[in-house]
Amino acid sequence: MTVKLYCMGESGNAYKAALALELSGLAWEPIYVDFFGGETRTPEFRKINVMGEVPVLVDGDITLTQSGVMQMYITEQTGKFGGNTPEERREVMRWVFWDNHKLSSQAGMTRFLMNFLAPDKRPAEVIAFTQGRLRAAYNSLNDQLEGRDWIVGEAITNSDISCCGYLFYPEPFGFDRAEWPNIDRWLANIENTPGWKHPYDLMPGSPADRT
Repeated sequence: MTVKLYCMGESGNAYKAALALELSGLAWEPIYVDFFGGETRTPEFRKINVMGEVPVLVDGDITLTQSGVMQMYITEQTGKFGGNTPEERREVMRWVFWDNHKLSSQAGMTRFLMNFLAPDKRPAEVIAFTQGRLRAAYNSLNDQLEGRDWIVGEAITNSDISCCGYLFYPEPFGFDRAEWPNIDRWLANIENTPGWKHPYDLMPGSPADRT
């Protein structure tokens, strides 16, 4: 049975689930959701996810929302990306939670404000504030990666797949990987992982599709 992932290329959170699926070897297909056209606010979509968000993973009778839960499910199905020891598994989850609170939440909002709102509606003070919080997050991640190829353990895990969610996107939001040498090296490790794809190559939908 093929796993369905309701997603859009612009979503870093959807990318976390899509990349985990792609690297896991599970059979899956992306189902495009027209977020900018209002699809997530429709009654039809709310039947799939009452939260009105992407991504949504559907595997037969199982429907999952929130990318971290999807990553856990992929690990349950394949044994991949979850860590090799109890200590590693806890550490993987610690970084997934950290990412969702400190990194992806701020990066996603800042990228949206800077690129998907009309220029006259972009709140400069809010953007400056969130960029400051992001620099603190980049510093934490860069420190963790000092002398390490991966965030946890000796191979790619859900912690890496989660934390990289927004960092491959080309739209500016205050992240320049060249400023963070450990993050830059780590992102190259992910890019060199067999099966890796850029979010706009892995999922349908990109800003170019709306121009």
